[in-house]
Amino acid sequence: MVVVLLAGIGVSLSRADEVTGVAAVRALVSGLFGLVIFQFTVGNVWGYAVEYRNAGGSWTDFPFLAPFVLAGLAGVAAGVWTGSPGAGAWVAFWVFVLVAAAVAVGTWVLVGYRGANG
Repeated sequence: MVVVLLAGIGVSLSRADEVTGVAAVRALVSGLFGLVIFQFTVGNVWGYAVEYRNAGGSWTDFPFLAPFVLAGLAGVAAGVWTGSPGAGAWVAFWVFVLVAAAVAVGTWVLVGYRGANG
């Protein structure tokens, strides 16, 4: 977490024309924002992995890997098409969220039906 914070601060300071008090505060805020985004993303991916495993799945199952594969493909395609790595990352994030949600609901339904049948 410290590395992410320091990287965010460093990148922001490297873009500043001059290091002033205002630039330092902006760099700190930028680093903190990057840290929150990192923690949110890693936390959600870890939560997705743990819940899938707790439902009886394996981390090598295609349904588990599908959000990662589709998000990667969509992110690369969007990045190449727009020429913007930021757009690629944004598309990859939302494709991951939507596909992971679909897999989670599907897994929940299947596990529920299995539980009802004994």
